[in-house]
Amino acid sequence: MSEEEAQRYGGGTGGGGVGALSVDLLGQVLDRVLERRDRKACRLVSRAFARAEAAHRRALRVLRREPLPRLLRAFPALERLDLSACASLDDASLAAALAGADLGTVRQVCLARASGVGWRGLEALVAACPRLEAVDLSHCVGAGDREAAALAAASGLRELNLEKCLGVTDMGLAKVAVGCPRLENLSFKWCREISDIGVDLLVKKCRELRSLDISYLKVSNESLRSISTLEKLEELAMVACSCIDDEGLELLSRGSNSLQSVDVSRCDHVTSQGLASLIDGHSFLQKLYAADSLHEIGQDFLSKLVTLKATLAVLRLDGFEVSSSLLSAIGEGCTNLVEIGLSKCNGVTDEGISSLVACCSYLRTIDLTCCNLVTNNSLDSIADNCKLLECLRLESCSSINEKGLERIASCCPNLKEIDLTDCGVNDEGLSSSISDKGLGFISSKCGKLIELDLYRCSSITDDGLAALANGCKKIKLLNLCYCNKITDSGLSHLGALEELTNLELRCLVRITGIGISSVVTGCKSLVELDLKRCYSVDDSGLWALARYALNLRQLTISYCQVTGLGLCHLLSSLRCLQDVKMVHLSWVSIEGFEMALRAACGRLKKLKILSGLKTVLSPDLLQLLQACGCRIRWVNKPLVYKDAI
Repeated sequence: MSEEEAQRYGGGTGGGGVGALSVDLLGQVLDRVLERRDRKACRLVSRAFARAEAAHRRALRVLRREPLPRLLRAFPALERLDLSACASLDDASLAAALAGADLGTVRQVCLARASGVGWRGLEALVAACPRLEAVDLSHCVGAGDREAAALAAASGLRELNLEKCLGVTDMGLAKVAVGCPRLENLSFKWCREISDIGVDLLVKKCRELRSLDISYLKVSNESLRSISTLEKLEELAMVACSCIDDEGLELLSRGSNSLQSVDVSRCDHVTSQGLASLIDGHSFLQKLYAADSLHEIGQDFLSKLVTLKATLAVLRLDGFEVSSSLLSAIGEGCTNLVEIGLSKCNGVTDEGISSLVACCSYLRTIDLTCCNLVTNNSLDSIADNCKLLECLRLESCSSINEKGLERIASCCPNLKEIDLTDCGVNDEGLSSSISDKGLGFISSKCGKLIELDLYRCSSITDDGLAALANGCKKIKLLNLCYCNKITDSGLSHLGALEELTNLELRCLVRITGIGISSVVTGCKSLVELDLKRCYSVDDSGLWALARYALNLRQLTISYCQVTGLGLCHLLSSLRCLQDVKMVHLSWVSIEGFEMALRAACGRLKKLKILSGLKTVLSPDLLQLLQACGCRIRWVNKPLVYKDAI
């Protein structure tokens, strides 16, 4: 850019153009630029915008640990920091990055699955972030009481996620409870070493709790007795708490009338009588999840459910035994429902659905998975009454056909997700045997579609993809696996889907690197790509990925005809790549694997590779990968080439 152009766009030091605006004003402008690529363009065209973003940026997600120290110093106004994607982040690197950085504004930190961070790193984090309010340590399976104790030093914590921190016991929970009395949201789901003792102490110390998740714990009714004393609790999840029964729900009902959401899914010893008592004590419930808990619904529960007419918005009864009269009663009594879950419910018929939706015109999500008695009549009723519908799940509803689906698409303009897996409908009904005709129907009726699964739709051709790309510009997730008639010409149309993030092309034997290049040059937001058994994809496809797919994080190239040179170039170029599956790359030598994996060290979090390489790859490489936080899945699969059908 010339000096004249820089000054015109505010990139110079003069007082004209964008450079004349204040940092605060430019920051407000950037806040209204939602697309990441557009924000980047602003930074590149103007140094004033770059300075404004540095001073105004509130959130940061870091993919590699190397630039972390520089980034923390470049953005002094950060409030939210996501380190969950740093594959090799450990205590030493985290402490070094935090040292000297001004993090006084940071309030939220995500370390989910950051298995390399232990108590020393957490101590450094708490010390560096004096205003810390929220920490996510979920799925750090090695975290235990020492890590919990380190977090307890953050006395201002209001939100803490310890899901699947398997080493946390009552002692660690006690440390958190004593150190963080202002906690409002807490999850220790799957922390199975926590007992009633820990829950009781938590309740006594943390009286501000509003959301609590104790799912999959071995706690008993005594925990519910303690929890019932929390006067501000609004959300309680206790999925699969097998030691909790109706007596516990009765104890819970005697507490404060503050609960708005309760999840007792998979609680085997809970009955409709217990749920009735729960509702009786909490008249402001908005969400009730009772999936796979009851075999039938008693009249006592139904009569209490009707009392929630003004507030209940979400009701999940998956796996229940229902009847038309029951659904009619629910519809008449719960007219403000926005979501109903009837997955795998026996007894769901057209009559029941019609009577339900006739009263529930605000429904946005309807789940009828495996309700195989429903027909087009149900879809007609939904189309007539639920104009706000966004999500309709019809998996294994084998009695519906194209007429009912056409009514849904025509009458529900907000539809974003529709699941037709194993519906058994014909071509025009968008079945698994869908052809270009059915795909053309989707394109013309479902312009807001964001997810489409065409797995094994072997009749789809390049013409169908042309229609799809023309009519469904908002698609983010697309599955074309085993659509074996698709060629490079068809993939060229997909480049128009600028919002596409996930693309599955498994076993498309007619596509080559030319088609891959067509996709990635247009789909700059692509995050996940599956090319398994795309036998004609070679190094030219990898070179295209290396040049254009800069945001790619997950890649499957098993059975592709690539060489070590292409693989090395790919893994050294894609700085965001974290998960690679590369089984049976027959043209890649041992040296090729060595060079490629060394080039990706420090970034990879997951690697799937043949077990036979375990003994021939150098031990220091394997140790380096593991030290950098990479989990290697060794597989022993014979080299079998499969047809695309």
